[in-house]
Amino acid sequence: MRILITNDDGIEAPGIRWLARAVAHAGYDVVVAAPLSESSGSSASMTAVMQDGKICFEERELPGAKNIPAYGVAASPAYIVLLALREAFGPEPDVVLSGINRGANAGAAVVHSGTVGATLTASHAGLHGLAVSLDVLTPAAASASSGGAAIAALDRIDDEHHHWASGAEFAVRLLPSLLHTPPGTVFNLNVPDLHVDGIRGLRQASLARFGQVQMSIAEAGDGYVRTAVQAAEETLDPGSDLAALAENFAVITPIRAPHEDTDVRINVEAIRVQSPAF
Repeated sequence: MRILITNDDGIEAPGIRWLARAVAHAGYDVVVAAPLSESSGSSASMTAVMQDGKICFEERELPGAKNIPAYGVAASPAYIVLLALREAFGPEPDVVLSGINRGANAGAAVVHSGTVGATLTASHAGLHGLAVSLDVLTPAAASASSGGAAIAALDRIDDEHHHWASGAEFAVRLLPSLLHTPPGTVFNLNVPDLHVDGIRGLRQASLARFGQVQMSIAEAGDGYVRTAVQAAEETLDPGSDLAALAENFAVITPIRAPHEDTDVRINVEAIRVQSPAF
């Protein structure tokens, strides 16, 4: 079983090496390919930096994981998944893992997440995907570029003090269950930033109607706006992923790539299209 591990925090982020080491230790064939720089909030965008029409990437060695092939790629996470599916980094993967993200990706805001976007791209190709995020900060420390994830505005050295091992352990535990679901299934996993013994268990929950943070316009002037982020003020819905996180549960939500809504019927015969008059 070959597993591609990517993220949107970049190849240097600690979460990806914790995840790669844990998955490789569990006996899976692992390859890591992640953006060279921060790509948070990129959703499933297809962006890359090209030189002479070529997408650049470079081999990297992950600390403590020198036997795991790893590549820093000048592209968004979703684009990296497409490259991997075309064997840019060796044999085509069977599963895509994304993370461990620095900050929760929960609620409706998952639509903006590069972490989740990578797995949805895999889902569209019929692969299983697992997006893994660690709830490292309160929303007050979030960034407007996060797409709902509470991203650290602190020195990245503080990253090493977070409980990445907890996120990695839950991810490895979930892999067998993921592989027994229909092709194209994605699990969105959020884990509290606690030692695994302090986490109350695992719950399945629905996506909250909102994300951890919301954006507002702090200032508007002649030809510009300045944004700010703040904690979402809505009441947590019982049974939602954000509610479970608030109670120190790891939480999982199965999701899928966008597809046709067969419940909506359009009376196309009643819609008349006329040629423009000009």
